[in-house]
Amino acid sequence: MTLGAEHVETATANSRVDVQGSRRNFQRTRTTTLQALRDSGRPPLLFPIQNCLCDIPPPFDLREYLTSSNDANQAAGIRHKHVGVTWEDWNAFGVGLQIYIPTFGDAVIGFFMAPFFWLWGLFMSSLSNKKPPTRTILHKSSGVLKPGEMCLVLGCPGAGCTTFLKTIANRREDYASVSGDVLYAGIDAEEMAKHYRGEVVYNQEALDFALSTKTPGPKGRLPGVSSKGFRSTVQDALLKMLNIPHTRDTLVGDAFVRGVSGGERKRVSIAEMMATRARVQCWDNSTRGLDASTALDFVKCLRIMTDVLGQTTFVTLYQASDSIYELFDKVLVLDKGHQVYYGPPSDARAYFEGLGYRPLPRQNTPDYLTGCTDPNERQFADGHSADDTPSTPEGLEVAFRRSPTYKDLRDSYREFTHQMETEKIDQDAFRDAVLADKRRGVSKKSPYTLGFFGQVKALTIRQFQLRRQDRFQLVTSFTLAISLEELTSTCLIPLPGAFTRGGVIFLGMLTVVIEAFAEMPLQMLGRPIVNKQTFYGFYRPAAIVLANFFADIPIAAARVFIFNVIVYFMANLARSAGGFWTFHLFVYTGYLALQGFFRTLGLLCVNFDSAFRLIALFVPNMMQYTGYTIPTFNMKRWLFWIVPWGGAMENEFMRTSYICDGDYVVPRNGPGMDIYPNDLGPNQVCTLFGAQPGSDVIPGKDYLEAGFALDTADIWRRNLLVTVGFIVFFLFTQLVVIELFSPKIPGTSVNIFAKENAETKRLNAVLREKKAARANETRRKEDEKDEGKERFVDMENENPHAHRKVFTWEDLNYHVPVPGGTRRLLHDVCGYVKPGTLTALMGASGAGKTTCLDVLAQRKNIGVVTGDILVDGRPLGPDFARGTAYAEQMDVHEGTATVREALRFSAYLRQPAEVPIEEKNQYVEEIIELLEIQHLSEALVFSLSVEARKRLTIGVELASKPALLLFLDEPTSGLDGQSAWNLVRFLRKLADQGQAILCTIHQPSSLLFESFDRLLLLESGGETVYFGDIGKDSRVIRKYFARHGAQCPPNVNPAEYMLEAIGAGLSPRVGPRDWKDVWLDSPEYKRTRGEINEIKAQALAKPAPPEDKTRTYATSFLYQLKVVVQRNNMALWRSPDYVFSRLFVHAAFSLCISLSFLQLGHSVRDLQYRVFGIFWLAVLPPIIMTQLVPLFIFNRLTFVREASSRIYSPFVFAIAQLLGEVPYSILCATVYWVLMVRSTGTNGTGFQLLVAIFIEFFGVSLGQLLGSLSPSIQIAVLFVPFTSVVLAIFCGVTIPYPSLIPFWRDWLYQIDPFTRMLSAMLSTELHGLPIVCASDEFSVFNPPSNQTCFEWAGEFVSSFGGYLNNPNATSACQYCQYKVGDEYFTPLNISFSNRWRDVFILFAYFVFNIVATIFASRFLRYAKR
Repeated sequence: MTLGAEHVETATANSRVDVQGSRRNFQRTRTTTLQALRDSGRPPLLFPIQNCLCDIPPPFDLREYLTSSNDANQAAGIRHKHVGVTWEDWNAFGVGLQIYIPTFGDAVIGFFMAPFFWLWGLFMSSLSNKKPPTRTILHKSSGVLKPGEMCLVLGCPGAGCTTFLKTIANRREDYASVSGDVLYAGIDAEEMAKHYRGEVVYNQEALDFALSTKTPGPKGRLPGVSSKGFRSTVQDALLKMLNIPHTRDTLVGDAFVRGVSGGERKRVSIAEMMATRARVQCWDNSTRGLDASTALDFVKCLRIMTDVLGQTTFVTLYQASDSIYELFDKVLVLDKGHQVYYGPPSDARAYFEGLGYRPLPRQNTPDYLTGCTDPNERQFADGHSADDTPSTPEGLEVAFRRSPTYKDLRDSYREFTHQMETEKIDQDAFRDAVLADKRRGVSKKSPYTLGFFGQVKALTIRQFQLRRQDRFQLVTSFTLAISLEELTSTCLIPLPGAFTRGGVIFLGMLTVVIEAFAEMPLQMLGRPIVNKQTFYGFYRPAAIVLANFFADIPIAAARVFIFNVIVYFMANLARSAGGFWTFHLFVYTGYLALQGFFRTLGLLCVNFDSAFRLIALFVPNMMQYTGYTIPTFNMKRWLFWIVPWGGAMENEFMRTSYICDGDYVVPRNGPGMDIYPNDLGPNQVCTLFGAQPGSDVIPGKDYLEAGFALDTADIWRRNLLVTVGFIVFFLFTQLVVIELFSPKIPGTSVNIFAKENAETKRLNAVLREKKAARANETRRKEDEKDEGKERFVDMENENPHAHRKVFTWEDLNYHVPVPGGTRRLLHDVCGYVKPGTLTALMGASGAGKTTCLDVLAQRKNIGVVTGDILVDGRPLGPDFARGTAYAEQMDVHEGTATVREALRFSAYLRQPAEVPIEEKNQYVEEIIELLEIQHLSEALVFSLSVEARKRLTIGVELASKPALLLFLDEPTSGLDGQSAWNLVRFLRKLADQGQAILCTIHQPSSLLFESFDRLLLLESGGETVYFGDIGKDSRVIRKYFARHGAQCPPNVNPAEYMLEAIGAGLSPRVGPRDWKDVWLDSPEYKRTRGEINEIKAQALAKPAPPEDKTRTYATSFLYQLKVVVQRNNMALWRSPDYVFSRLFVHAAFSLCISLSFLQLGHSVRDLQYRVFGIFWLAVLPPIIMTQLVPLFIFNRLTFVREASSRIYSPFVFAIAQLLGEVPYSILCATVYWVLMVRSTGTNGTGFQLLVAIFIEFFGVSLGQLLGSLSPSIQIAVLFVPFTSVVLAIFCGVTIPYPSLIPFWRDWLYQIDPFTRMLSAMLSTELHGLPIVCASDEFSVFNPPSNQTCFEWAGEFVSSFGGYLNNPNATSACQYCQYKVGDEYFTPLNISFSNRWRDVFILFAYFVFNIVATIFASRFLRYAKR
């Protein structure tokens, strides 16, 4: 017998799983399978999973699958991978300081004081080597877990269970430091992380991709099994093992997008981790959200995999049943980081009873063990107290170290470590097996199964599939791009001139910049998934960079090609194949270079806001220093670095020549004049760059050299090479950054607090005093706590059953649209909830529990609901949502609010307006005390743990004091057993005081299950299996199932058994008939229908309530607005990255622009620079929108949850979002204006500041409008470049007003808000400004003989404006195009007298955006549930 087989036998003996018996049962199947393998020379339907061979007969049997596979692997010579884990003196330390949330004020002070803080830090560090204070999260712990063994880690929230699993799995980045020794089959943690990363994994929470990167090489698979066949069949096996084969092609979805159910989503995550084929697996509360039967099936799967494959498995579970508990070989109990027990599960209960704790036979063992570490729940045995029983974490640890169990642990540890050090059989086998798994060409030292190029290939396929599958985004992006190109090109059709051709090319590059900019937020959103999958060892981080690059090439090439075809030919650029393809080459390579630049920023920065600051430094310079707005010879320094524009310009102008006529001839005839020759004469001059005397033809390359200092010979030798160099450079920077410098997104392992004020200090002190007083109680603690809760509930309802209504539903059906038709999720569901009752809604994952709750709570907005949902026999009124409370699974809250603020927000807006504010505040304090979150009252919501967020979700709903019904969706998920029991006990108290409660529940213990009055049990397809009473000791429901052939054993939890009986998990159902048919034929069903009819009849006999008393919201519109605005203002104040980044962007933009145009004079060139400087105001709105749209959509998620409960109006949401931005908009506009005025020397009137503020308001309101119209961030960012470019093109400056075709000039130009902004700004800036041409700006010509310059050109000057510098000269006449600034803007249809009209038209657009946003928020939620 091999050592691996010995491990399996030892493990199974300890866990009481009869592997040998199972092997005997399947001996015949294995023999037949192996014989077929030998005879045919290839496997039939045989494939390895985790180095084993499987045959999946229907129904799927995992033990048969793995056992026969393991034998086949050994027969094929494939080595096992057994990794035992030992740890000694294992410690983990976190940050010791309490962390406070920084505010906008802190960010501003910190920015200006940063150099001083940095110098002070250097000075202090040189004086002292003292490290920052830390706190011990995990105290010294020691143990051993052998291959084939499973360890259950138990403890109250905060005990350190997650920390233990993370650090054992080599996930140390969230902690200040970790000390002690941990060995994996004798291999230290450093080597394991470096060479075998994917063999030790941690799961906190899409499958084919995971398999593609973890498929073993030929030596790790059976002969004849291809890698594609391996992936396909293992995927089938994993989906069947977790009972979710039906979800193979289903969208995963999220809290707001309908997809697989919550439990099925959890199992997808489980399958992803199983696909890693890791030998050491750490599962952190992975059954959260699964029903009891599925949770048991999942742990059974782990048990079988651990037994047969020799895995080493650590698991933390909340609310584990005894059936689950008995499957483990070891149990580790932690108390505030101290190891208080580690040993056999069968001895744990007796150990704690021996210490002096009261035996509680009805309480399951995991809850009992956890309860012994909870000061609020533990009970001492008769004759014992805290004085003579170890009760502190330190005391329990000392007691354990003195126990025989600890001595056995030390002996086992020494024996196993000695074996690992001397024999090294498992270690050598593990190294050989890992080596055999590697695909061809993979380095022996690489921690990856697949080589780097194989990873890139797999990732490229996945990334391309993701882009292709998101068809809505793909179609939207192409549609917007094509529409933008059509609009752009149609306005350029009549523009054959030289300067406008440069404008077309510049505009094309500008569009590319804005489109590439959308890459940055997408890079941010995808980072968490990349971090998780790289930790799993699926691929190197650098592989995703190359995969994104290659996957984007065909899509980007198609989009850019369409853009170029439309722009190039409609704008009548040089008609030649070589010209078009060269233009396309430069635009496309420029797009790839800029895409790489923005992706580098996305990887380099910790969040979007910090990346935004870098953009403010680079983007203005990119756009200014292309050589178009500022020619290279006029630049302050050589910053001509974005060479695609230069290459595209050289490509165009090397192929064209221009005739000097029309506006380029000086002097020329004006309207009604016939003084000058119509063609270029000897006494006229051509003003085009590159013109030669005596010739009216200007070669394009001469124009380019004279006007922009560009040499067409550089097109291939410099411009293309440098552009490609940029692509390679930014690709290289991405690879370096993601491998070495990519920042980790901070987790929620540390709570972040808001600083206390006088009121919160007083309230927190009272809470601490009450908590200390309760801790001092010993004997009557439980009774007094119950009385306290009763007093709390009594406050809610002195007459509990007065005016309570009954909620009923009959023949409830729900159909949703699916490809090819509809799907029924609920079928003829009936039931009721009476006042004073607690009703449970149970069923397997995917049976429709949450769907049923959503339908009853009126939260569904897609699909068709039929049936009757009535309150007191009458249809639901407008106040139904306000009269109910719904604690949902998703735990969505305003992240920057504190716990107390979140509870107060709910109480203020959901309790009646007549209730005094003091009473609401007091109620909130009692809820904080009830939910035992006193220590988190000032913690910010986004930093809360899963368990704390769940408590907050329930508290927020309780704060509303629901008058009709309280819905709760899995309220105990994520809570430990004691917390779940406390919560259900409190719900029981509420029900006893008259509250009607309906909640879904997973994995209830028998005691917890008996706390409910009634049960609605659903099976797959939304079919009713049972509705009725549960009874004491579950007698009623046990009797019902026993009567139909499902006899629940006396020692089995009835909540688990009934799910198994109806076939909810992997086990077949009990009995020959479907349980839904049994229910429909039962007398209980008929009794239920009769009771519903009786309830309706009694209710209808009473008079209906007057309609004028019903209202949708509890408080007035103005009060809602006040409270919501206060919360939004606080949220922005506590979001310094967002607000300060916006301020920084405005300041940096203004400085970058103004320093390029420093202290402008009065020349024509300075006049153009003034125009360019003002035109940059048009760039601010898209910058604002890019930052604001994601924030608005994130805030809308919170609003969708809150609006479902009718907390406040959608009009309030939209208005409050805008009002919160107003003060920061005024600040940003003022800073931009001041820096611009001081640097450039422009007029700087208060009127211009008003325009800057209004354009800031417009940008904010337009961004919020786009956010309200868009279903997601990915879609919203596509509208930003489209909207921005259209507004910039048709404002009459980019393309001058006279050059616009009449179709656009007559309407789009007129309704463009930028038209009004630029008209007001330019007329104010240039009105009365004297223009004095520089010496090189004069147009020089010679008059005819015997005539002065004035005699020859005076009529021309009078007609067209400008001035003659030497009117009396007879040669070398110097003509300046403008005499005063008004002559520049008058031809552009701009009037100084209309400036006030224009600015208030701009303000009117701001008002229109507000109104449109309000209505979009009201009617467009994009939460498909």
